Amino acid sequence: MNAIISNRRAYFDYQVLETYEAGIELKGLEVKSVKSGRMNIAGSHVIIRGGEAWLINCDIPPYQPKNAPDDYDSKRTRRLLFRKPEIKSFIGQTEKGLTLVPLKVYIKNRKVKLGVGLARLRKKIDKRELLKKREAERTIRKYK
Repeated sequence: MNAIISNRRAYFDYQVLETYEAGIELKGLEVKSVKSGRMNIAGSHVIIRGGEAWLINCDIPPYQPKNAPDDYDSKRTRRLLFRKPEIKSFIGQTEKGLTLVPLKVYIKNRKVKLGVGLARLRKKIDKRELLKKREAERTIRKYK
């Protein structure tokens, strides 16, 4: 499964503890747009409301802008398709200070899937250490 879209910023800003797979409830024109790679999940997040999971602040522009309906909203809230026990476990985890972050979008069995990570926000000092570690690994690979 190759990721069509990945959220590289999420791996830098958050420490991902667990990953889950969810389906996304999309319209027909959105599916074509996602399959062509025109989706932005940077800055988006997942919330649990009313026993359902929702993807907030995700931008999917129309596949053909001139043929899109007049009332189409590219940043609308989209429902995620999780199993009920997973959603109940998310409720307990998010109360402990963890966040649900979209990590990647991919195609599985002709269906659009979203990889969601249960993550903890990194502190500024942790981000600096991560950058130093990556830089050291780059220099080691460069001089081998």
